[in-house]
Amino acid sequence: MRRIKAIGVAAGLASTALVAGAQTPATSNVTIYGSIDEYFNYMHSSSGATIRSLEDGAYLRTRLGFRGIEDLGGGYAAKVQLEMGLNGDTGGPADTARAFDRQAWVGLAGPQGDFRLGRQNGPIFARGGYIDYTTRTLGSIVNVFGTPSRYDNDIAYISPRVAGFQFEGHVALAEIPNDARPFIYQAALDYASTSYRLGYMGLRGRAAANAPINKDVAYDNLYANWMYGRGTVYLAFVRSNNSTATAVSNNAGTILSNVGGTPNAGAGSFNPGTNPDLNNFYNIYQISADFQATEQLRVGALWGKIDDKSGRDRGATGGSIGAYYDLSKRTMLLALVDTLRNDTNGGWRPAGSAGLKSTFAAPGDINGRTINGVQVGIVHRF
Repeated sequence: MRRIKAIGVAAGLASTALVAGAQTPATSNVTIYGSIDEYFNYMHSSSGATIRSLEDGAYLRTRLGFRGIEDLGGGYAAKVQLEMGLNGDTGGPADTARAFDRQAWVGLAGPQGDFRLGRQNGPIFARGGYIDYTTRTLGSIVNVFGTPSRYDNDIAYISPRVAGFQFEGHVALAEIPNDARPFIYQAALDYASTSYRLGYMGLRGRAAANAPINKDVAYDNLYANWMYGRGTVYLAFVRSNNSTATAVSNNAGTILSNVGGTPNAGAGSFNPGTNPDLNNFYNIYQISADFQATEQLRVGALWGKIDDKSGRDRGATGGSIGAYYDLSKRTMLLALVDTLRNDTNGGWRPAGSAGLKSTFAAPGDINGRTINGVQVGIVHRF
């Protein structure tokens, strides 16, 4: 009976949209957009090792996208988005396994909200501007830990904003035969006023059926903003167990990939429930602020701490100061100075909007080390 009612409701919504479309001539448009984000990166480890490189993605990472919308009338619209990541320093694709690695979805929007199907950004990634002055990119300790970004086979709903509140929910299907458990769930609730913003964003990566370690991959993020007129003060707290050791360092890997993938392609696409690090949680605390010094110049500062709650001393502390100067509405210069001090067994490395192409790969240059950096770059949007 419930299934029959659900089908009836869906049919009613579809017929309403069709009738509205019949009453008003449909109009559609496609927008081509993108960005090129290049920067010089200097990093020095307390081991004595140094890296000098040209990198992609300090702030936005290089990308090319297509965004389409068709007005169906009556307040309804069909939407589609295709977006690929690129390496501006080499001209190659960010992901050689797929053409549109960042987003590939279609959906319907109306007074009830947006419904989307396909590979798409989750709320934890999309709301980076609520986390710190860097928009949770290069110079952010929350970003150093890692951010769940997007997953295949994702079904999403984004509500309209009502009385300052907006809800967003996602379910990414694992598509594993005879196993209905290892979904990836995401949810977010945001409240915004003229001076304050408060919110929660979370993820659960369910373990596979009969997993030896029956524990979810978890990521919980609370944030608060105070918009004081010339800038914003940001507070952020994250609790997660999505970190594990690799041959590179004690914290170079994730249990659940931050960018997903086809489940049958291999490890990291879902939570197999086999990694003992599922039992080890980290708390990340961060405070930052920015200030609009002039119409073109914005400056900011940040401090954060990754606290290893397992008692293995695999945390870190760090911070950054940065400046962003708008040459025009489309072109921005940026400069950052940052430091990351690993605890005795901490194995964290800096990262930007894109992972660093040239980074420290020897455990002796990462675990327990302090890594200092200076970055200068340019971002152009089109």
